[in-house]
Amino acid sequence: MTPMATIRILLVDDHAIVREGYRALLAKQPGLQVVAEAADGIQACQRFKECSPNIVVTDLSLPGMSGLELISRIKQRDTGAKILAFSMHQNPSFAVQASRAGALGYVTKSSTPEVLLRAIHDVGAGRHFLSADIAQALALEKLGSERIALETLTVREFEILRLLVEARTAEEIAQTLNISPKTVCNCHYLIKRKLGVAGDIELTRLAIRLNVISLLEL
Repeated sequence: MTPMATIRILLVDDHAIVREGYRALLAKQPGLQVVAEAADGIQACQRFKECSPNIVVTDLSLPGMSGLELISRIKQRDTGAKILAFSMHQNPSFAVQASRAGALGYVTKSSTPEVLLRAIHDVGAGRHFLSADIAQALALEKLGSERIALETLTVREFEILRLLVEARTAEEIAQTLNISPKTVCNCHYLIKRKLGVAGDIELTRLAIRLNVISLLEL
C-alpha cells in the first residue's frame, strides 16, 4: 500500500499562544506537518515563498496586511495554492470574501478540532469546505435574499411563475390567464431577471426552495 503523503502546513496567526495550541494539535495527527508559522501577512508571504507548503491555514484578522489581502497575494503568486481561512468571524460575509480572494475553505474558531482537521484534509485535497455554522448562515442569508426577490414579483408574474414551474407552455399559460403568449414570454424574462436565475431548471429549483411549489406537485 502506498503511504499517505504528508500535508505540509503554513500556520498564520498573530497570537503565539494560539499558534502553539494548533501546532500541538496538528503534530499529533498522522500525515500533517506544520512546516512554518507566521504572525502577519508579510511573514506569511515570505514563509510561503521559502517553504512551498501544501496548504496555508490563516486567520483573517492580522496586523498590517489583512488575511484577505494575504490570500489574494498568495493566489497571485501561485494560482494552485490551497488556502483555508480559520477565523473568529461568524458573519457569512467574511466567508464569501475569503472565497472570492481564493480560499477553498472557511472554518470558524468556535468549531471543534475535528472540524478543523477535516477541513485541512479536504482543502489539502483541493475540495471546498465550510464549517457547519457558516454553511447554515450562508444558506439562510441566501434564502432570505431570494425570498425578498420573490416578493418583488407582481401578482401576475407570481402566477405565471407558478404555472411555468408546472411545465405549462406559454400558450397554455396565456389561455389560462386570458393574456397573449407574447405577454407570457415577456413576463417569463422579467421573472428570471428579478429572481437572478439564468434558466428554467434553476427557476424550478428556486421555486421549490421557496415553497412556491412542492416536489409532490411536479
